[in-house]
Amino acid sequence: MLRKFNDSRIARLALLLCIIGLRFPQAVYADGFTITCEESQVTIEYDGKLVTQYHFRDKDARKPYFWPVIGPKGKSMTRAYPMEKVDGEQHDHPHHRGVWFGHQGVAGTDVWLEEASKNFKGDEQQKFLASLGTIAHTAFTKISAEKNHVVIQSSNDYLDSNGKQLMADERSMTFRQAKGQLILDFDIKLMGKYGDVELQDKKDAGLNVRVPTSMSLTEGKGHIINSVGDRDVDTWSKIADWVDYNGPVDGEHLGVAFLNHPSSFRHPTRWHVRDYGLFTANAFGLQSLEPKADSGTFTLKKDQVVLLKHRIIFHEGDEKAAGIAEAYRDYAGSK
Repeated sequence: MLRKFNDSRIARLALLLCIIGLRFPQAVYADGFTITCEESQVTIEYDGKLVTQYHFRDKDARKPYFWPVIGPKGKSMTRAYPMEKVDGEQHDHPHHRGVWFGHQGVAGTDVWLEEASKNFKGDEQQKFLASLGTIAHTAFTKISAEKNHVVIQSSNDYLDSNGKQLMADERSMTFRQAKGQLILDFDIKLMGKYGDVELQDKKDAGLNVRVPTSMSLTEGKGHIINSVGDRDVDTWSKIADWVDYNGPVDGEHLGVAFLNHPSSFRHPTRWHVRDYGLFTANAFGLQSLEPKADSGTFTLKKDQVVLLKHRIIFHEGDEKAAGIAEAYRDYAGSK
C-alpha cells in the first residue's frame, strides 16, 4: 500500500520542481487524487486513472487548456480535435481546445484564435498573424493534492504579437469527485497589472467548453436547457444562472452543467452556447450577443481586478437527473 506524503517541505520542493519543468509527484495516495508535473503539462489522476491534463506551454494553442477531461463512466467529456483526430468528430474551429479561457478583443489583440484558425493569402495572412496574441503561463503559485480534491493556482500574462504585456490573470482551478460527478471550480481574476486595458465587446470571449460531437445538436443527439427554461437553440445569447448541455457519449447519457456564481462579473452572464458544441460563459459580448443591449466594452483600470467565477459539473443523465438546479443553489450560497 502506498504511503501518503504531505510534508510541507515536500510540497514546496514539488512546487519548485514543477515551476522549472521537472516531473515530480506532489502527493501519492493509495486512493483519491494525485497530481504530477511535467515540462509542459500537469496531470491529474483519481484512484490511479486519468482525470485531466492542464497544458500550459502549448505554443500552437497560445493559451493554457484542460484536455482530455475524463468524467462519469470513464468517458471523455470534451471533443478531442485538434489535439487528436477522431473519426466521427467535427474538425472545425481548431482553437476550441477542451476547457479554456480566451478573448478576441484585449486592447485590440486576439487571444481567442490561433494561427491554424485562418488560412488567408499573402498580406492578409500576415495581418491576421499580427493580430494574434498569447495567454502566456508565467508561474504556478499553488499545486496540491488531497484525497478528495486537487488544486492548481497559476498566473498568466496576456501578450500582443510583439510580446507587449497587456494585462494579467490569476487562476484557481479545483477538481473534486462527488456522487459520481466530476466538479471543476474555475475562478479567474483579470488584472490591470500593466496599465489600463480595453476589453472589447466580442461574441467570442469567456470561459469555454467544447462538448463531444455526439452531444451536440447538429451532429449528435444532445439537448441544451438553461435555468429559465429555454431549450436547445433558444438558449443562445440568453441570460441565465446556469446552462446544461447533455446527450449521448459513447453509449452513455452524460452532461456538462456550467454555473455562473453570483459574485462573478456581470452575473447573471450571457451564454454563447452553440448547437454545434461550443459552450461559453460570456460576460463581455453584451451587444454582440444581443444587438439591442448596450455595448459591453469596458476599460480594466490599472491595478483593477475583475473576478470571473464558475463551476463546471460533468454528470450522468440530464439536468434533472443530475440535480443541477439544486447544485446551483448550493453553489450560489458558497463564497
